[in-house]
Amino acid sequence: MLLTEYGNIDRKEALYLSGARDSEMVELFVLANRAKVKHSGKRIDLCSIINAKSGACPEDCSFCAQSSRSKSNIHVYPLIDVDVVLDAARVAREYGVRRFCTVTSGRAPSDRELDKICRFTSAIRDSGLLPCATLGMLGAEQLKRLKDAGLNRYHHNLETSEAFFSEICTTHTYREKIRTIEAAKSLGLSVCSGGIFGMGESWEDRIEMAFALRDIGVDSVPINFFTPIDGTSLAGRALLEPLEALKIIAIYRLILPESEIRICGGRPATLRDLNSQIFLAGADGLLLGDYLTTKGRRPEDDLQMIRDMGLEI
Repeated sequence: MLLTEYGNIDRKEALYLSGARDSEMVELFVLANRAKVKHSGKRIDLCSIINAKSGACPEDCSFCAQSSRSKSNIHVYPLIDVDVVLDAARVAREYGVRRFCTVTSGRAPSDRELDKICRFTSAIRDSGLLPCATLGMLGAEQLKRLKDAGLNRYHHNLETSEAFFSEICTTHTYREKIRTIEAAKSLGLSVCSGGIFGMGESWEDRIEMAFALRDIGVDSVPINFFTPIDGTSLAGRALLEPLEALKIIAIYRLILPESEIRICGGRPATLRDLNSQIFLAGADGLLLGDYLTTKGRRPEDDLQMIRDMGLEI
């Protein structure tokens, strides 16, 4: 037996669990699923995003098709109009989505862009959805403007551990990310923060990020699986194996029993026929629809998957 308890495990126990194989994997998933049921029962929280400003980003994140160093063939465009955002929000709401996130490329929006995003935020709130935003490294004053406009949650990924961070980005630091999250929390905003797995990090890096997120006290933890994109410096890196991806979900559930564990980018390609097993591994949140520059599964297929697993939106 791997463990007799779940929740509040330490780093040594988490690292031990990362070595689970064969029948131990089943035990790990049982423990993670129990923690999920205790936290959220049969409920699955759905969110969707819109890429409201694409490409031309001055940052050098090695995994990102929108970065300054990327040669990827993507659609580059300035901040879109509120009508486009509201159309996407309406479609998401029809699928049962509860949270809708406005995402922009770049280090941070200009004052003029932020004014427009505040209008997006108010309109999304008035449509009956919980507004979320992913806008880079904002300060308290910018975040307060968004909160006053109705922002419910700010999303800002750590991406990986502090020790590995400089391997994937050099134009900003891990500590800058922490300061952004702390600013959001100081204003009473809900915080969503996680990372990307499969960029060459070790299990120690994965576990260290989980404990950093636990120490910060984030409400939602998005788990993204690395997807190689032509034109980026990591284009030649292979996908994670499906069982390793599920193991990450399960261990994060056990380290963060009170947070939403939300499965996001890279899910279709990485998990393939094991997509439905994310829930048995402890996930209770899902990003529905497309991602920033890559495609997701059809929303109808994911909704059917949730019903087939006996779960509720």
